Amino acid sequence: MVPWSEVGEAEGTGIVHIAPGCGAEDFALGKSLSLPVIAPLDEAGIYLDGFGSYTGRDVRDVTEPIVDHLRTHHRFYRLETITHRYPHCWRCGTPLVFRLVDEWYISMGEVYDRPLDELTPDEVDRSLRYQIMAVVKDIRWIPGFGYERELDWLLNMHDWMISKKRYWGLALPIYDCQGCGRVDVIGGREELHERAVDGWPAFEGHTPHRPYVDAVKIACPGCGEQVSRVPDVGNVWLDAGIVPFSTLHYREDPAYWADWFPVDFVTESFPGQFRNWFYAMLAMSTVLRREAPYRTIFGYATLLAEDGAPMHKSAGNAIEFDEAAERMGVDVMRWMYASARPDDNILFGWQAADEARRRLLILWNVYSFFVTYARLAGWAPGPAGNGSADTSPATGRPVLDRWILSRVAGLAAGVEERLVDYDAHGAAELVEATIDDLSTWYLRRSRRRFSRAGASPDRDAAFATLHETIVALVRVMAPILPFLTDSIYDNLVASGDPAAPDSVHLTPWPTAELAGFRDEELEAAMATVRRAVELVRTLRSAAGLKVRQPLARLWLALPGGALAHREALLELLADEVNVKAVELIGDESALVERRVKPLLPRIGRKYGERIPAIMAAARAGEFEIMDDGGVDLAGLHLAAHEVEILAAPRPGTAVAHDEGLVVVIDTQLSPALLAEGDARELQRAIQDLRREAELDLDARIEVWLDPLPGDLTAFLGAIRADTLADRIETGPAPAGLPRSQVELASGTVELALRPAGGGR
Repeated sequence: MVPWSEVGEAEGTGIVHIAPGCGAEDFALGKSLSLPVIAPLDEAGIYLDGFGSYTGRDVRDVTEPIVDHLRTHHRFYRLETITHRYPHCWRCGTPLVFRLVDEWYISMGEVYDRPLDELTPDEVDRSLRYQIMAVVKDIRWIPGFGYERELDWLLNMHDWMISKKRYWGLALPIYDCQGCGRVDVIGGREELHERAVDGWPAFEGHTPHRPYVDAVKIACPGCGEQVSRVPDVGNVWLDAGIVPFSTLHYREDPAYWADWFPVDFVTESFPGQFRNWFYAMLAMSTVLRREAPYRTIFGYATLLAEDGAPMHKSAGNAIEFDEAAERMGVDVMRWMYASARPDDNILFGWQAADEARRRLLILWNVYSFFVTYARLAGWAPGPAGNGSADTSPATGRPVLDRWILSRVAGLAAGVEERLVDYDAHGAAELVEATIDDLSTWYLRRSRRRFSRAGASPDRDAAFATLHETIVALVRVMAPILPFLTDSIYDNLVASGDPAAPDSVHLTPWPTAELAGFRDEELEAAMATVRRAVELVRTLRSAAGLKVRQPLARLWLALPGGALAHREALLELLADEVNVKAVELIGDESALVERRVKPLLPRIGRKYGERIPAIMAAARAGEFEIMDDGGVDLAGLHLAAHEVEILAAPRPGTAVAHDEGLVVVIDTQLSPALLAEGDARELQRAIQDLRREAELDLDARIEVWLDPLPGDLTAFLGAIRADTLADRIETGPAPAGLPRSQVELASGTVELALRPAGGGR
């Protein structure tokens, strides 16, 4: 025998399992040996009989005595403290105790060294894990990695432990005869009634839970002894796994169950559920039916605190639902969840809520803008039926109106498709993109139409279009944001149209209604125009040209050379980027200067004494670019890899490219253009001062400019009209008025204003 105290020294630092009767030759052969399993504790953590001085003592009181005993008898190779994670009660923080107990398992069967599709039917029938694998492939898993994760769990899991040492739970119908060792599993209440020899009256009328079911005894078929049910109850997932059958009355009403099985959709947080609920339902359905219990399973990640830490009351970072609902708003929380990628953890907290609220405020601000200006103008929609927008054809409306109505029609179809596909994240992305288009493009480009004095067809079209768009938006968003959308709908539709449904949730999905607005060609053309706008803004910024400074010309080369609704969209483009004219060109070749740089390291040895002539021709611009990318010069042809072709904008221009789209702007400013830029800067400064003075949007004002640059005189009429100014005076303003300074190209101007007539 090898003494225990010598094992570590004799065999090095490896892990050695020791059993009684093992000799030195066993260790020398490297055999894997094991100690017998000993369970020394009862349910209260007290040592059982047979453990000497430890018998009857609490496990938490004997740690030091055991260590002292082993130290005294030289049973340690090394004694040291190791810091590691140890389980504690999540409620009170008490360290937990490991206790060995007997449990009941369902055998998962063999693990083969071949994939499922290579197994014989008999091999599959002998292994439950492979039977479940065959079912898994019939399910749609969202996210897609769920399929592989479930298969991995099934392949690597051990037998399924189904019992718990608790009082309350699903009573395991297992009867273990202590006399002959026979184990019987009862298949249902009827079988238990037939086999009961004692205790049935105490159980009858009760659910199969303790203590009532424990009263029933059966006779052992092997030896005739009375047998009691084992005291264990089922693992909670054993009970949860049967819900596709139990909740659909599988036993009581098979026809009803057949109408609903398998269920269309199951959802739960995926961490842990691949080996818990998802798996348990699969196991039950496979055993009972050899088919999937659900068609689609949607798993999502977990929720953490904003710093990425788990939320716990003990950590002080848990947020109760009622508190979150009060401070964040329930729709804000819903948007946080819907707009998150389901396979990413949600970092939940007040800052995250502020970000979600900020995104929703874009829609609210558009709605507020509409309500404010509609009241000022006295505009109201006519009855539209179904609580929807006026879905008459969009032909005849301005191109911007037709575009936003097409966008919202596409949104309705896209969100419907994604929600049917269980993709709330994709639906939320579409909604946010459309709201952004509505706010930053449609409304910004249309603001003047809403503020024009007096009714006009153009103003009425703008109000009608914005009303239709907002109403369609809230109908599309209603399943995700039920309260916000119903509030907007009530104000815009239900409160003013007795024929409309009382709630947005009573209106039909608007895809069919809006289909007539869809114009994908227009949407593509508008996307091209907006790309051009971004390129021009980049060029302006690089050239130090303010957005309000008009430019003389923009040259535009289009991908494919065509643009739907060209005239209207080019006019829109010119107004947006503040240029006087837009000219379409085939490419930018006529607007750039090209130079050729021969690459001497590649041509020096090849052409030798002809290099001076080559360089002189390149400097003089005496070359021709060929179709193969090479260059003809000095009587030679240099290949594309032997030269570098450089292109530079002609003086007074700037060029930008984006996937076949080319914009060239004229950066030269005439005195007239500078004066017009000053006028626009001045107009902006007056409107800013109006806001700072907290004047009503429709309040008429009087303005003082000191001094008035002479070259702005021609623009005073336009400034008065756009700022609602009854008059503009020059010279010092009366004391006490709100005032500011604005820097113009022509100098500094001090401006002041007050309500017309001296009132507010």
